[in-house]
Amino acid sequence: MASGILHIDLAAIAANWRALDAASEPATQTGAVVKANAYGLGAGRVARALAEAGARRFFVAMAEEGAAVRKALGPGPQICVFSGHMQGDAPLISDHDLTPMLNSVDQLTRHLEALPDQPFGIQLDTGMNRLGMERAEWAAVAEIALSRRPVLLMSHLACADEPDHPMNAHQLAEFRALTDGTGVPRSLSATGGILLGPDYHFDLTRPGVGLYGGLPFEQAQPVVRLALPVVQARALEPGESAGYGCTWVAKRPSVIATVVGGYADGLHRALSNRIHLWAGDVPCPIAGRVSMDLITVDVTDLPEVPTSLDILGPQQFVDDLGAGADTIGYEVLTALGARYTRRYEGAAG
Repeated sequence: MASGILHIDLAAIAANWRALDAASEPATQTGAVVKANAYGLGAGRVARALAEAGARRFFVAMAEEGAAVRKALGPGPQICVFSGHMQGDAPLISDHDLTPMLNSVDQLTRHLEALPDQPFGIQLDTGMNRLGMERAEWAAVAEIALSRRPVLLMSHLACADEPDHPMNAHQLAEFRALTDGTGVPRSLSATGGILLGPDYHFDLTRPGVGLYGGLPFEQAQPVVRLALPVVQARALEPGESAGYGCTWVAKRPSVIATVVGGYADGLHRALSNRIHLWAGDVPCPIAGRVSMDLITVDVTDLPEVPTSLDILGPQQFVDDLGAGADTIGYEVLTALGARYTRRYEGAAG
């Protein structure tokens, strides 16, 4: 069975980074988030393309990811680890020159005892209640931590994709209260925070999903196209059904194409009977349930059965697919399966 072809436009990723860099204040450095294998698109290739575009600070979720990105980039760029210094991370942090963003007093103690000369940053909780030191914790250790010269103080916005949400202003005020006067470079904003404006930019921004064509960066260039090959086509008479559970029934003489792809490949079962695949500019509705490996599609209105149909591309972006599955573009990107043949276009070999 031939696999779907996932086209990844590295030039578009680089262009999105440059656009978000331009949207930040001139004195603000723009980093790049490449966690979760660069949102499923290949951290090594993506990180190299971003480095060529000008990115010098990269962010990953865990030390193991950081080691892989370091292997791709070589020495020089800073690689920060959101999960901080976890038990057993010291060799990875040291050997691959990673910068943990310490999240607790325990992590601060662990890092200073194990790797006293290794750069680190501090993550502060300003209201998201997920990662970072709370106000009381920070007050207890700030003097010690600051004396060891952290390279960055950061926090993360919970509602940046909702510009009018009161949480944004609350977190901004809390971040300032915790960090004003420290003299340490600061970072509060990912993609959504960049779009909130200069009050949120500080010294460093950390765009993530916007690099990969996702909301809330509406001006992003599309990055991925996913073409699913047609395995077989058949003619159905009115009253015949397609797929598990007979949830789609032909109302007219119909042609149904079966394409390779399913929920094992990150194409959620919730898309059943809800979205279209595309033959160029012509929409072709899913006909029946998305199964593990296959999707049936109504191609009756096409002049001939194509060799493949696009489920992601110029007509349907990752957030469109997310809406069809009652989720978000982030989940669509990170769920794209290992069975696809990935083809990279644009910069960075």
